[in-house]
Amino acid sequence: MTIPPKARLYRTSREESVLAVNRAGDSAETARKVQIELRKRTTSTAAAPAPDDMPFADSASDDGFGDMRFPGATPTPPAPGQMSIEERISAVRAENLTDRQLRMARRIAAMHEIDVASDQEAVIALRDRGIDPFHRASVSKILSAEGARAQAQNQDAAPARTNMPVPTPRPNPQRGRGTEIVPIPPGSTKLPSRETLTEDRRAAEIIRIQQDIARRRRRRLMMLAARLVAFVGIPTLVAAYYYFVVATPLYATFSQFQIQQAEKSSAGGLGGLFSGTQLATNPDSVSVQSYLTSRDAMLRLDTDLGFKRVFQDPAIDPILRLSPDASNEETYKLYKNSVKIGYDPTEGLLNMEVIAPDPRLSQEFSHALIEYAEGQVDQMTARLREDQMKGAIESYQDAEAKVLDAQRRVQTLQQQLGVLDPVAEGTVIMNQIAELERQLATKRLELGQLEANARPNQSRVAGVKGDVSRLQAMLEETRSQLTEGNKTRGSLATISGEIRIAESDLLTRQELLAAAAAQMETARIEANKQVRYLSLSVAPVAPDEATYPKAFQNTIVAFLIFSGIYLMLSLTASILREQVSS
Repeated sequence: MTIPPKARLYRTSREESVLAVNRAGDSAETARKVQIELRKRTTSTAAAPAPDDMPFADSASDDGFGDMRFPGATPTPPAPGQMSIEERISAVRAENLTDRQLRMARRIAAMHEIDVASDQEAVIALRDRGIDPFHRASVSKILSAEGARAQAQNQDAAPARTNMPVPTPRPNPQRGRGTEIVPIPPGSTKLPSRETLTEDRRAAEIIRIQQDIARRRRRRLMMLAARLVAFVGIPTLVAAYYYFVVATPLYATFSQFQIQQAEKSSAGGLGGLFSGTQLATNPDSVSVQSYLTSRDAMLRLDTDLGFKRVFQDPAIDPILRLSPDASNEETYKLYKNSVKIGYDPTEGLLNMEVIAPDPRLSQEFSHALIEYAEGQVDQMTARLREDQMKGAIESYQDAEAKVLDAQRRVQTLQQQLGVLDPVAEGTVIMNQIAELERQLATKRLELGQLEANARPNQSRVAGVKGDVSRLQAMLEETRSQLTEGNKTRGSLATISGEIRIAESDLLTRQELLAAAAAQMETARIEANKQVRYLSLSVAPVAPDEATYPKAFQNTIVAFLIFSGIYLMLSLTASILREQVSS
């Protein structure tokens, strides 16, 4: 019957197991050979040597793995005096321990007051005393000692305590059945006390902790109160002192006006939807508002009423007062704070508030600014009216001059040709021609009657023939006046054509003159419709009490501002402190 080997269970940390796995490939074989060699050398000199060729041992201390050495396992202590220190150091080096394990062994040796020259000697010294430097309990001892030391440093006001109870890690039978408790040698004098806490000591410790927490809380509250006083309270008191004691009382004059447009008599299409509304005068109101808050208005007000000189009075408080050599930019900054103009697009009203250290000056400044606004409105519409009337007047004057030229031409032609009315002249000549033709026809009938007789009277026939020839000559001469004319004047047709052309040109010019006159009248009506005028809704009245400064409201605002600044700085500092500590 074969007896199964008994193996001791070991619990290693995750880091140790990982390191063991990583070192298994390259150092396991070397460590095993060195341990076997050392084991053989030890067993050769022992009193009761055990055979090395047995695969299994019946002893209870045999783990079933022979001479194999596992990292982190408790080494088998050799007999003292059988190995030199160099051989033991070589054996420790052959284990390929990590730097962290060596540092931990050095710290544990220092905690137990063991003087060593190297990390390997620390491992050997600890193992000689029965302490495993790589066991979890040893690491817990170091952490406990560090915690006790940090707690002792924090308790600067508390009396020194020599026997501070430090919890010692104990084995948990449910989690580590094979966990080995490493004994602490009784010769150590600076080890934590293992005595249990009594009820009195526990209550005393709790009271001490509560007192320390209360003391820290009071300290934090005092520091918070000091910061609030320094960053919020003192600036707020300074602001309140200025507003209640130092600040100069200022008087505000309120006025309200609007810009209106002449109503149009007729408006068709979509243009009539906005006629007479505030949308038609919106650009003008914005332009007036911009002008009243401009440097030009400030310079005019300073020239007319001495705006700069008023605020250079020594009676004004130092913050509001202008220096004797103040520039226009400094004066303009004060002007923008003293003259406040707001425009309401829904109602089309301009609200103006003028602030001055004297109520009478405030009222005078308001009247002057309203006059400047009226001048600006007139200036904006005057150019538009002038442009509209200028074109109409020029067209009318040109048409009138051309009508006069056409009349002079007709008059000149009448004088040169000697014909007042070509139509009348032509009518007279045509009547003469008709009369001559009638007489000629009569004479020809009479001549025919005479020649029809068998024995006509020759003298009478000759007389009638003479009359016919003379009538024909007169008829030809009269007809020649219509077509050929004479040496002094042209033909009646030519004269009539020239005069008719001149008269038609005169008629055209007269029609253009009438159109230009109508256009000028229309332009005059439209120009009158473009008139803008300022309507004063609320007249400026001087106040009898100071309007500014509003001391209480301004003090509350200053308090809120300083509180917000302190809050932002505190949050920023907390965030930075947290980032640095992490």
